[in-house]
Amino acid sequence: MKKKVSVIGAGNVGSSLAQMIVQSGIADVVLFDIADGIPQGKALDLSEACPLWGSSSSIIGTNDYSHTENSDVIVITAGFPRKPGMSRDDLLHANAKVVSEVTENTSKISPDAVIIVVTNPMDVMAQVSMKVSGFDSERVMGMGGILDSARFRTFIAWELSISPEDVEALVLGGHGDLMVPMPRFTTVKGVPITELITKDRIDALVERTRHGGAEIVALLKTRSAYYAPAAATYEMVKAVLFDEKRMLPCSAYLNGEYSKNGIYTGVPVMLGNGGVEKIIELNLNEQERADFERSVSAVKSLVEKLNL
Repeated sequence: MKKKVSVIGAGNVGSSLAQMIVQSGIADVVLFDIADGIPQGKALDLSEACPLWGSSSSIIGTNDYSHTENSDVIVITAGFPRKPGMSRDDLLHANAKVVSEVTENTSKISPDAVIIVVTNPMDVMAQVSMKVSGFDSERVMGMGGILDSARFRTFIAWELSISPEDVEALVLGGHGDLMVPMPRFTTVKGVPITELITKDRIDALVERTRHGGAEIVALLKTRSAYYAPAAATYEMVKAVLFDEKRMLPCSAYLNGEYSKNGIYTGVPVMLGNGGVEKIIELNLNEQERADFERSVSAVKSLVEKLNL
């Protein structure tokens, strides 16, 4: 039997992720949404594409949580998107309600699943999902670091006129405007970018990365990014399903690591079948530590607003 991935939310991110999964054939998909007809129509469309992709994966669209039973992975994309002028944090209370309801309805019928949270503000929503599900923290994580690192990689590749495939980048901290791109841990085929790009240009690329999501929102006007977020989530889903032991930046629950307790934030982790199987602790310098502290404090202030 194929693995089962339930994607909660049939908007742009959810449906793009569903397409990537069924096109690759790595799992069967349940696409859930509260809007009648939307997940059903998108699932039918994707099903009719499978013969053209040579894929044997199945996908169903539904408004009934019972169809998500016994999922191996649950991906939560449901919630309200950003509009121009909004920060990820502006969505706090509205999306906390959505994520709570979704988690409650899915976790109880898929008690062994790994949950990946995409909904913003993502680090806080991961904390909401962990609390509501009662799952061990290793099995609840947030998608953010892979997306932010991909944006950083893209901007570096453009700066150097090279393939983004040759760039390895790392972004720590919360998935917000205070995220911490890490030039010292970012390389091109093993060469640190600090050897290739001037400091003022690196600083500009860091700032563009921090506001990468807002840049797309401003251009689209009525919606937020979805292709890259879906691709980043797909990488996490695949790592879990195939127990790949990938070292990836994800939002994980810190329990003493980086001298932090009881908070989700972006750090490098080893991702496998058990979820976050290991958190990698880096030796940060004084400036990196200060920036990380500031980013985590911003996440913590939002958590406190929800009384988690």
